[in-house]
Amino acid sequence: MAAPNIPARREETTASGAGVSVDAGDTVDAGGAVDAGLRPHAHEGAPRHGGRFPSIVDAIGHTPLVEIPQLCPNANVRLYAKLEGVNPTGSVKDRVAKYLFDDLVASDRLGPESIILEPTSGNTGIALAMIARRHGYRVAVVLPDNVTHERRQLLTIFGAEIIDSPGAEGSNGAVALAKRLVERDPRFVMPYQYGNPANPLAHYETTGVEILADCPEVDVFVAGLGTGGTLMGVGRRLREANRDVGIYAAEPHHGEAVQGLRSMADGFVPEIFDPTMLDGRFLVTNAEAIRALRALGEREGIFAGVSSGAVLVAAARIARRMEHGTIVALLADGGWKYLSDSLWTRPLDEMSADLESKNWW
Repeated sequence: MAAPNIPARREETTASGAGVSVDAGDTVDAGGAVDAGLRPHAHEGAPRHGGRFPSIVDAIGHTPLVEIPQLCPNANVRLYAKLEGVNPTGSVKDRVAKYLFDDLVASDRLGPESIILEPTSGNTGIALAMIARRHGYRVAVVLPDNVTHERRQLLTIFGAEIIDSPGAEGSNGAVALAKRLVERDPRFVMPYQYGNPANPLAHYETTGVEILADCPEVDVFVAGLGTGGTLMGVGRRLREANRDVGIYAAEPHHGEAVQGLRSMADGFVPEIFDPTMLDGRFLVTNAEAIRALRALGEREGIFAGVSSGAVLVAAARIARRMEHGTIVALLADGGWKYLSDSLWTRPLDEMSADLESKNWW
């Protein structure tokens, strides 16, 4: 049997003197750099996507940016999706949880009896539990009682203690209960993603940097409105590179329970959120979000969560009114945490009760 034709690898030296391994057939310029078109995500000065890391926590971030032309209604606009579902626990909140935990350690707020307590719709709590458990700390989460079954399972798998809050009150109810618990029990230490500057800082120092490295021509950034950390942190970083970048939020309608997102009309505005940073907010219904996430899977082969559908609805509205340009839409998580509710298989007209009663995105 003939030997397989495996391209040879050779060592090249960059201008800085560092050796890089190059596949035969790659284009190398006079300075020794590999053609970026053939080597996507090989960012100068940053870890390569899919690289080798000393721990699972160090693997957080470095997520791919994928063009999704079949979801863009304007042929003169390029639409890219930042796939945060490939983070270690499956969501963009891995970035935030790492910064929140590091902030607790740096500020010396954790003792041997401490219990990290955080109000969450699931993703932040899952990520915090994974990270803190590796360091021997207990984590308790205040969670609306109507989130999907998978989120509860993952919290249990990572060792979190779950304290239920009324689902009808959404994440606002979880925040209120967590604040009461912290006042009553000195063991509880709350990072508080809604008011902690470490939240937007995580996106300023990681997510925004990655977007600029992969897509320096970005004209518009769209993300879901939850704590506001993604929009604030990424927005600030992008505007430092181009002050004209548009920053837009996808927001649920008032009264619709959405896992990870909030309506400003529900009365609670996170302390880290500055509405003047936004160029606009788009209200999206649960039904619209689910239709879009189904289309994303059918047309582009991307399996994402409900908030991602909402972000794509907002991105499409923006694209329709642009003459030309580039949009980056951040898809906060994958679809794995929503499978038990059959969002991809049940007819929408049979889901009307669930659409109103469940905490979706």
